[in-house]
Amino acid sequence: MKALYLIPARGGSKGIPGKNIKLLNQKPLINYSIDVARALTSDENICVSTDDAEIIKVVSDHGLKVPFVRPPELATDNAGSYEVCLHALDFYAAAGIEYDVLVLLQPTSPFRTPQQVNEAMSLYHRDLQMVVGVKETASNPYYVLFEENAEGYLVKSKTGNFIGRQNCPKVWEYNGAIYIINVKELRKYSLSDFRKVKKYVMDEFTSVDIDTPLDWDWAEFLLERGMIKF
Repeated sequence: MKALYLIPARGGSKGIPGKNIKLLNQKPLINYSIDVARALTSDENICVSTDDAEIIKVVSDHGLKVPFVRPPELATDNAGSYEVCLHALDFYAAAGIEYDVLVLLQPTSPFRTPQQVNEAMSLYHRDLQMVVGVKETASNPYYVLFEENAEGYLVKSKTGNFIGRQNCPKVWEYNGAIYIINVKELRKYSLSDFRKVKKYVMDEFTSVDIDTPLDWDWAEFLLERGMIKF
C-alpha cells in the first residue's frame, strides 16, 4: 500500500495572518505536520501543496522540496480540499507515480503524533473509503443542540428520551487532524459523499485545530503548561 502524505497550506489566512508559517513555540506551524510525516515515510512521499512563496521558503529551509506551486484557482476561499487532493494526485500520476492511499495532514493540527497516524492507518483497509480523526463532541444533538422550526420555536436537533448527557449516545466530530483516504474512491466520489468511513478517536489536546486567535492562544497555553510534549 503506497501512501502520499499531503499537507495543504495556502497562503491566505484572514483569522491569523501568515498562520501556516507563524511560530508556535519557536517552530513554524507547518513544520509540526512535516515532522509527523517524516517520522512515517521518506520525503519523496510528502507533498506540501501551497500557492505561497513564503510558505515554500519555510518548507525548503526545513529541507523539504515543494514539488509544485498550487494554481491560483485552488487557493481561494472557495477552493475545497477535494480539488486540492485530486490536483496533487494528478501531479504525481502524470509523473508515473500512483498512490493507493492519501494521508491528509492539515497544518492547523500541530499536536497529532506519528503514533496516532500509524494507529489510524492500522484501521484502514481497501474496502473503506476513509478513516478520519475524531473527538467526542461536547455539543450533543440529543441534549444541547436545538434548531428553529417553521413556527420559530426551538426544538431538539435529535429527539430522544434521555435524562442526562451521560445517557445520550456518543456523537463524534471530525477534528481535522487525520484523514486516511482511499484514492480509488476519491476519484469517484467527493469527501462529503463518502459513506464507508471509520473513526479514529483522539483526545481533546491532540485534537486542537487552530483556526482563530483564541485557538492559537490555547495551543500556546498547552505548550507552556507542559500539557503537550514533543
